[in-house]
Amino acid sequence: VRMDQALLLVRNELPAQGLRLAARSGACHRCSYQLLAVVPPSDGGPSKPGAVAVAVDTQHPLSLLLNGSLAGSELCKIQYHFGEFGNYSLVVKTLSTSTKIVSCDVVINEGPINSYLPILFAFLVYMGILAILIVWRLVMKIDPVRNWVYKKLNPRETDRLINSELGSPNTTDSISSDPAPRLWSTTSRQRLRSLDTFRGLSLIIMVFVNYGGGKYWFFKHESWNGLTVADLVFPWFVFIMGTSISLSLSSVLRWGSSKQKVLGKILWRSFLLILLGIIVVNPNYCLGPLSWENLRIPGVLQRLGLTYLVVAALELLFTRTGADSGTLEMSCPALQDILPYWPQWIFILMLEVIWLCLTFLLPVPGCPRGYLGPGGIGDFGNYPNCTGGAAGYIDRLILGENHIYQHPSSSVLYQTTMPYDPEGILGTINTILMAFLGLQAGKIILSYKDQHKKIMSRFFIWSIVMGIISAILTKCSKEEGFIPINKNLWSTSYVTTMSCFAFILLLLIYYLVDVKRLWSGAPFFYPGMNSILVYIGHEVFENYFPFKWKMQDSQSHAEHLTQNLIATTLWVIISYLLYRKRIFWKI
Repeated sequence: VRMDQALLLVRNELPAQGLRLAARSGACHRCSYQLLAVVPPSDGGPSKPGAVAVAVDTQHPLSLLLNGSLAGSELCKIQYHFGEFGNYSLVVKTLSTSTKIVSCDVVINEGPINSYLPILFAFLVYMGILAILIVWRLVMKIDPVRNWVYKKLNPRETDRLINSELGSPNTTDSISSDPAPRLWSTTSRQRLRSLDTFRGLSLIIMVFVNYGGGKYWFFKHESWNGLTVADLVFPWFVFIMGTSISLSLSSVLRWGSSKQKVLGKILWRSFLLILLGIIVVNPNYCLGPLSWENLRIPGVLQRLGLTYLVVAALELLFTRTGADSGTLEMSCPALQDILPYWPQWIFILMLEVIWLCLTFLLPVPGCPRGYLGPGGIGDFGNYPNCTGGAAGYIDRLILGENHIYQHPSSSVLYQTTMPYDPEGILGTINTILMAFLGLQAGKIILSYKDQHKKIMSRFFIWSIVMGIISAILTKCSKEEGFIPINKNLWSTSYVTTMSCFAFILLLLIYYLVDVKRLWSGAPFFYPGMNSILVYIGHEVFENYFPFKWKMQDSQSHAEHLTQNLIATTLWVIISYLLYRKRIFWKI
């Protein structure tokens, strides 16, 4: 028995017929039952039952179907959620010889372990570390202690450590210790810490889930429709990239840079992101020459590069002087963060129409038009080679099967055999939409500069609007909506849902970090300042010590969680040290 499995002993006490045991996961939508075992009949009643042992999945509830060998009659159907490493028996017998009524009972032979205790323990450890840091900050406010530390350490560095890293930075110290020029007034810092904190939070969760997330199913990508923790982080990263585009372009244009020069930088940065992405997703350490025949073309950085190119170029093309500072006359001041940018909105809506038309109207050979399912055994196995519908078909047609991801998240639960890339061509359109909504958040910050209540109220309104659109598209259902939430497809409802969450999360972080300054953004602020380095570094050094080592028990969630948390924490520490040394890798 392996991790996320239990042992099930099927005992057949029926003397006349054998059994066929089939199972279906509760997370597998419209799936056909899959044969688990064939159980022989009993040789002599309860004392000599026919028995077969099988491993069953414990991540989701299972539906067990028992059919008799005589005419394939259905004997019983059971729904049960097995526990990890548990030992169970499924006893099949007749209640009485006269009625011939068959009973199927699950008996626990050995109780399962609680595989979630390591998460609780890890949470308590990190909360303990946080408590120590808070106590340290409070102690440092005591004058005798503070003076003693001043004598032992460099006063300027100590003051910066106390006020910037461990607490809320005050304006005076921030100005004196940071030689960078101010783009806003002295009451507003040049760089909003909340944006870097948001980016860093997304990045650290991304690193954690990419390293394995303790091998828990909810830290892995959803098999098809729905959401897990792992599905939240990439769109949030795209969202905050859009916000940064708005602020950075506004800054460089306000300081007199020409649009041609800025466009050149946009093209160069997009090229570098795509190139680095192709290198990172095709690791070939010590394996000899890389074959061009199996080179994967799409990937996370590639999609970021394309998205950045479109959104930044669009913003650069249509930006108008004064539109982002509230100086233009507006007939409707309540929409001053939307109306000046109507050309961009028309372009984005046209892209969304293209996505809808291709997704629902493009004929896909052997598949129903508008198919959004996973293929494989989904939809009762009627469309096994239709994984992703139009999105998968376009990738296979343009890029080729050998140049896209070969092991999609649907391959385990839905047993799909077709390659499918979650960072494919069609989904890039909705990634652009996600970045544009993030750019809208940047427009809000610029349009209502230093008006914190208006900025936060706009974030809240946008979150509500995105939530309403998601509720309509999904019918508040995981599977039955018009357009289900799906990370593999980057469906429209996925983007609106993630944007709803992103606006609320940005509101909270903005309030705590930049408005009230109750939190400095640590520790997420530091990886947010070096996001490209941390992302590429964690991918390149994933299989190297100290980020990975040989485990004593590879079937233990506790060991995997420990390893993944240590590796993630190391990248936080590395980013903090780079921040202290003022080392930032920018593209």
